[in-house]
Amino acid sequence: MPQKMKVLAITGKETIEIREVDRPVPRPNQVLVKIEGCAICTWEQRVYASGKATMPFLGGHEVVGRIVELGSKVNPKDFALGDLVTVSMIHACGSCYYCRRGEENLCVNAYANMSEDYGMNGPGGFAQYKAADPSKVWKLNPELPWENGIFVEPLGCVCKSIERANIGLGDDVVVIGGGVMGMLHLLTAKRRGARVIMSEIDPRRRELAESFGCDVVFSPKETDPVEFVKKLTEGRGADVVFDTTAFPAVAAQAIEMTGKMGRCIMYSSIHPDDPLAVSANMLHNTERVITGSVSPSIASFDTAVRLLNKKLVDPSKLLSAVIPFEDAKKAFETAIRPDTYRVIIKF
Repeated sequence: MPQKMKVLAITGKETIEIREVDRPVPRPNQVLVKIEGCAICTWEQRVYASGKATMPFLGGHEVVGRIVELGSKVNPKDFALGDLVTVSMIHACGSCYYCRRGEENLCVNAYANMSEDYGMNGPGGFAQYKAADPSKVWKLNPELPWENGIFVEPLGCVCKSIERANIGLGDDVVVIGGGVMGMLHLLTAKRRGARVIMSEIDPRRRELAESFGCDVVFSPKETDPVEFVKKLTEGRGADVVFDTTAFPAVAAQAIEMTGKMGRCIMYSSIHPDDPLAVSANMLHNTERVITGSVSPSIASFDTAVRLLNKKLVDPSKLLSAVIPFEDAKKAFETAIRPDTYRVIIKF
């Protein structure tokens, strides 16, 4: 009889169930990870709040755990029982045009179903165990609180965004939005030697940004954000703008506050996806770059691990709650509140 494990399946709008499935058995070239916890990302929050996905949905891709079993062909010099690890849960096929150019975040099969063996849909991190290839597993500094490890995946996404922005020493960088991803952009942009300006409505989030060393923090409700940024930059506009919000009107402002030769990064997905009017002549005359950034590549995921392992970035203030999986509904209801940051489901 196969051993069993518990998983958390979203089965409809604001509905989640604990289900029992077969525990994975690692292949000879795999390790078995007992998941300590998995954070609830905005992806899972949207699925839970809307019920819009193929159900049942087994989400979860910000994972930390410990190795409890090694496949017979896994080199014990690389991994040991008890190692604290994170697992890259987003699929990369390795053979498509983008994977072979080192842009695994754009893999054409990135959203391949990794839970079909359980008759479910989704990446599968909301589970007690995960079997994974060593190429998808990174060791974490054992001195770190294990909870910090869940920030590897979101920080990896941000490292990819930072890389696309090509921040220079002394650049003026605007971060729009003080959620988890906005704060991680702040922390990493400061590491690049930038002056960071954050636009955020919530006063508590502005206070947190200041505690992280943000140079200038303002409310877009109290002042025109485009004019404020231009005034700070002697009329030029910012060298880099990261829009981490989901609103089309804010995306338009992000473009406007970007200066000549500046880079405007549309980091967040936009809801609703209303088109923006962009002047081709403006792009011609300013050499402004408007681009996006999505998911982590292998390289940016690895960078995030190194930043956390070396304690160069401390995301601990962005952890709002750790809630046992038996109280999964409470965890999701906490996560979707606008006053929280990351919420971890503990297994």
